[in-house]
Amino acid sequence: MDRRDSLKALTVGTLTAGTIITGGCNTKDEEKAAGIQENDENKYGRTAEEKEYDAKLMAEKYFTDDEMATIAILTDIIIPKDERSGSASEAKVPDFIEFIVKDQPNYKVPVRGGMRWLNIESQKRFGNTFAKCTDKQRIELVDMIAYPQKAAPEMAPGVSFFNTMRNLTATGFFTSQMGIKDLDYKGNTPNEWDGVPEDVLKQYGFEYDAKTLEQCIKKEDRGKMMTWDS
Repeated sequence: MDRRDSLKALTVGTLTAGTIITGGCNTKDEEKAAGIQENDENKYGRTAEEKEYDAKLMAEKYFTDDEMATIAILTDIIIPKDERSGSASEAKVPDFIEFIVKDQPNYKVPVRGGMRWLNIESQKRFGNTFAKCTDKQRIELVDMIAYPQKAAPEMAPGVSFFNTMRNLTATGFFTSQMGIKDLDYKGNTPNEWDGVPEDVLKQYGFEYDAKTLEQCIKKEDRGKMMTWDS
């Protein structure tokens, strides 16, 4: 599995302005009136109800320690550490997955059931649970379920489970601070505008006026522009 190219394309393709950019129109007074609170641990603004809900989920423990260990191993197989950035577990992806499973209960059975299938299959093939297998044995089993078009029909439950885990891992990693840095995502950054190209201005019969040239157009481009005549 190519760690970066395929997962990055998968994740970037699903990002939208709405998921990356939080609202910036409310003033501090408006946010306060709406019940949004901000502190050192929470800079993006959450209502009191949302913070209470998050705290409740964070206090709950759904997966056992053994299950969390299995999730950490599996997510690090999907996104291992390399020369560019850390692994999925270093980006706290297992914690993210547990939070998502608690927040969206429809994931509970597929993820827990999938790990049970993984352990049963590991026991049959190698005489150990997945977490206790060697690295080589783990990869051997993962290779059987990581490629849906190549997987044997009897591996269908494992394929479904791995697809779920791959999606959760990619989402968790590439929305973490480490993952955003890995994507080299710059966000909305200021740039320079050199004005409408001269040939386009001529095509539509427009020219720049002196004020626009002075305030908006770089000096080296001003000689190309005349007066705005609309």
